[in-house]
Amino acid sequence: MSTIETGTLHTVMARVARFVTRRPWPVVAAWLVLATTVAALVAGFGRPTDEDATLPGSSAQHGRDLLEAHFTGSGNATGQVIFRGPVTTAALAGPAQRIDAVGHVSAVGRPVLGADGRTAYVDVTFDLGPRALTAALTGDVLAAAAAPGLEVLPAGALARPHTDTRRSEALGIVVALVVLVIAFGGLVAATLPLLTAALTLVCGVGAIGLAGHLTGIPTVATTLGTMIGLGVGIDYALFLITRYRALLSAGAEPTGAVVETVATSGSAVVFAGGTVIVALGGLTVAGVPILGTLGWTAGLVVLVAVGSATTLLPALLTLLGARLGRGRTGGRPSRWGRLADRVTGRPWRYALTSSVLLLTLAAPVVSMRLGQTDAGDDPAGTATRAGHDAMAQAFGPGVNGPLTVVAALDPAATGSTDPRLAELSAAVARTPGVTSSQPARLSPDGQVASVRVQPSTAPSDPATRDTVHRLDALTVAGVDVAVTGQTALRGALADRVGARMPSVVGLVVLLSALLMVVAFRAPVVAVKAALMNLLSVGAAYGVLTAVFQWGWGVRWTGLDGPVPIEAYVPMVLFALLFGLSMDYEVFLLTAVRESWLRTHDNRRSVRDGLAGTGLVITSAALIMVCVFASFVLSAAPVVKMMGLGLAVAIAVDATVIRGLLVPATMALLGRANWWRPPARLRRPAVSPRSPGVRP
Repeated sequence: MSTIETGTLHTVMARVARFVTRRPWPVVAAWLVLATTVAALVAGFGRPTDEDATLPGSSAQHGRDLLEAHFTGSGNATGQVIFRGPVTTAALAGPAQRIDAVGHVSAVGRPVLGADGRTAYVDVTFDLGPRALTAALTGDVLAAAAAPGLEVLPAGALARPHTDTRRSEALGIVVALVVLVIAFGGLVAATLPLLTAALTLVCGVGAIGLAGHLTGIPTVATTLGTMIGLGVGIDYALFLITRYRALLSAGAEPTGAVVETVATSGSAVVFAGGTVIVALGGLTVAGVPILGTLGWTAGLVVLVAVGSATTLLPALLTLLGARLGRGRTGGRPSRWGRLADRVTGRPWRYALTSSVLLLTLAAPVVSMRLGQTDAGDDPAGTATRAGHDAMAQAFGPGVNGPLTVVAALDPAATGSTDPRLAELSAAVARTPGVTSSQPARLSPDGQVASVRVQPSTAPSDPATRDTVHRLDALTVAGVDVAVTGQTALRGALADRVGARMPSVVGLVVLLSALLMVVAFRAPVVAVKAALMNLLSVGAAYGVLTAVFQWGWGVRWTGLDGPVPIEAYVPMVLFALLFGLSMDYEVFLLTAVRESWLRTHDNRRSVRDGLAGTGLVITSAALIMVCVFASFVLSAAPVVKMMGLGLAVAIAVDATVIRGLLVPATMALLGRANWWRPPARLRRPAVSPRSPGVRP
C-alpha cells in the first residue's frame, strides 16, 4: 500500500489551514521576521559566489589535486590586469607596485607585452581562494592599477561575470501584475501572489546566497533561483486564490473557504512542488557537482514557495476575508469550453496536428552539441568581453584558456636537471594545438612536474577539447600525464554530462511517472504524462539549438552570433521543465478525474477538465513565460539559454500539450485512461477537486 494517501495529505493540509486561520497575525509576523532576518544577514555578510569548476573522478580534477597537494598556493585565485595604451615595462612598474601593495595580493608577475606594442598584462595572485575574492577586493586591485594614459581592464578571476537581473525581475513582476489584474479583475487579489513571491525570493534566494559561505555556489544558481522563485511563487498563489474566490462565489464563509482551499488546492500545490523537487533531485546522479548544486538550490526555492503558498497566503486570505472579491460565475460556455468541445469532438485531427508541430520544433535537437561558453561569448560592451577580446587580439585566442600539464614522478626528481622534465617540456611543445609552453616546473618535494600551456584556440572552440585530449594521452618516461585548468575541467564536464544524460533522463521520467501513479492510480495517465513532458522538453531543446547553436535570431537575444550550448544547461532544463510540466498536468488531471469520478463519462470528463482549468492554467503559464523570457535580457549567455528554454517549454506545454494534445489523446483512449491492475489501492492520492474550479 502506498505511503501517500488522499486522506493523509488532505487531513494534514486541513490541520495546517485551521492552525493558520486561528493565528493569522502570528503567521504573517513569523514570515516577515524570517525575511527580515535573511535580508539582514545577506546585507551584512554578502552572498559570495564561486565560478570554480570541479569534477571528481576526472583526469582534469586529478591533475588539479596534484597541483594543490604539491605546489603551495596553486588553488588560490589568479587574475590578470590588462593595460592598453603606450605600454612599456618602465611605465607599468608603478602600477605593478601599487597592485602588490593591495591586501591579499600575494604576487604580481612581470609585465607581458603584446606584439602590437599597445597591450600588456600582469598576473595577479591572491592569498585566498576564488570564493573569497570579493567585488571590493577586485575593485581595489583595478583602482591601484590605474595610470594616466592607460586603459585598465580585468581578466581571469578579476573579471567577475555580470549577472544583474534587476531589470528582468522588474519586467517580469510588471507583466505578472497586469496578467493577474486581468485574471482576477481586482488589484487586491492581484498583488497577493506578488507579495508571497517576493517573500519567497527574499527567503529562498537569500538562503542560497548565505550558503555561499559554506560551499561553492555559482552565480547562475542565484539567478536560476530567482527565476524559479518568481515563477512558482506567483503560480502557486494564483491557483489557491482562484479556488478560494470560487468557494466564496459558491456561498462559503471566508474561514471555511480558506480551510477548504488549503485542504484541496493546497494538497495539489504540495504534490506539484514535490514533483519539481524530485525532478531536480535527479540531477545528483550525474556525478557533476555544479548540477547537484543547481538542483538543491532551485529545490530549496521551490520548497519555500510551497511553504509560503500554504501558510502565508492562507493567513493573508483570512485577514482579508470576503474583501478579496469573488470568482466569476455564470452559465455561458467559456472559450476553453468551446475549445474542449472541438478537441474532444475531433481528437485525431488535433492529436496529429499538435504532434507534428511539436516534432518540428524538436527536430534541431538531433544536431545539438554540448560545449562551454567563455567571456568572448558575452555581449559586446561588458567588462568580461572587453578583457577577453583585448587579450585574444594581442596574445592569441588561447591565452584566455591556459592549460596545465601535470605529471606525477616516481621516483621523485632530485632537481631541475632531471631528464624527465626536459622530455616532458619537449613532448608538450610539439603537441598539435599548442601555441607556446613554459619550461617544466618541479614541486618542492620533487614528486610532481607541471607545464603551463597556451593552446592555439579559444576556450569555447571544440578544437581546444581535441588539444586537451591529445595532451592527456601523452606518456612521458613511462609516466601518464593529466591536463587541468578551468578549460580542461569544463571540457571534461561536457563529456561527463553527455555520458550521464540518458541515466538522468531515465531516472527523472521514472520517478515522475511513479508520482503520477501514486496521485491518480492510473498507469496509462502516468505514462502518457511522462511522454507528453518529453515532447515539451524536446521542443525547448530544438529551439535552443536553432537559436544559440545555429544562430537563428540569436542577435535578438543581445548576442553577436552563435555560441556553444553550455554543457550543463540541457540537463538542468530537463529536470526543471519535467517538474514544472507535471505541475500543470496535476492541475488539469485533478479536474478531469473529479468529473470522471462523478460521471464515469471519459469524453465529458476531459471536456469539463479542460474547460474548468484552461483559464487558470493559461494565466499561470503566461506569467511564467513572461518571467522566464525577461531573463533573456541578462548579459550572461547561460542565463539567456535558461530563460529562453524555460519560456518556450512552458508556452508549448500550456498551449499545444495541455490545451490540445492531452485532451485529444485522452479522448481517444477513452476508459483505458483509467485502467489499473488489480490492487488494494483505490483512492487517488491527490484530492480530486480541481484547484481552480468550483465543485
